[in-house]
Amino acid sequence: MTRSVKKTPVSKDQANPWTKRQASKSVRRYSRDIPYGKYYRKIYCSWNISDWRFYTPYLQAVKEWETTGSTWHRQISFEEMALSWAKSFKRK
Repeated sequence: MTRSVKKTPVSKDQANPWTKRQASKSVRRYSRDIPYGKYYRKIYCSWNISDWRFYTPYLQAVKEWETTGSTWHRQISFEEMALSWAKSFKRK
């Protein structure tokens, strides 16, 4: 059995899906006729939708774990840091 891994190892900002929902609501509730297919872009400004992607390479995460003092206060072990990195960036 093969193990599934992400093709692009990024972690997306999933904290605020509210902005995407507001954009689709405003397009659906638009009272006038939409003259052509791409006109929805003019109804709601795409800059208001926050699509953020984060990528931290494994070696950089290890270096931050070694040098950052804030992680020592929480007493995160190296194994816990490696598992959290894999959960966020590697595994599906």
